[in-house]
Amino acid sequence: ALAGFAKGYIFVFRGSPLLIQMFLVFYGLGQFGFIRYSFLWPFLREPMVCAILSLALCTAGYTAEIFRGGIRAVSPKEIEAARSIGMSGSLLVRRILAPIAFRHALPAYSTEIVLMMKSTALASLVTVWEVTGVAQRLISQTYRTMEVFLCAAIIYLVLNFIILQGMALLEYSLSRHRRAIPQALKA
Repeated sequence: ALAGFAKGYIFVFRGSPLLIQMFLVFYGLGQFGFIRYSFLWPFLREPMVCAILSLALCTAGYTAEIFRGGIRAVSPKEIEAARSIGMSGSLLVRRILAPIAFRHALPAYSTEIVLMMKSTALASLVTVWEVTGVAQRLISQTYRTMEVFLCAAIIYLVLNFIILQGMALLEYSLSRHRRAIPQALKA
């Protein structure tokens, strides 16, 4: 039952456009009385909360599939070796499965983070003033389309550069065991 729910969730959120998901969350949730009259409504009527919620739901679908691939990439021989020395299930996950799966999934996950960052531009369509929304407001005031969108692009490039450098540093630190030993240390 849980596996079926997970497959359905991943199918829906990976198979539908993020823009449609944002519109459904922002404009659609208020159509249901049980949501509109619940304790959640003061939060769900805010555009920022709806944008964050739809970005999180969509990214969770992709992230689940990325980490599923990372877990499947762990060699069955490593799991068998851990079990043969008597590791419990939780210790096996903590010491073997999770670290190896995380290292395998990290490159794809860093790409997903960059895609999510770029997807925030869609939030301006549900009245959230992020980089693209502010750029559109500036264009309507100054009529300088090229300069404003160029500045917005530079902001996105800088943010993505910082994210990618951080992820590359994390990948580098997690792969010490794969680096070649310098000739001077080989004796």
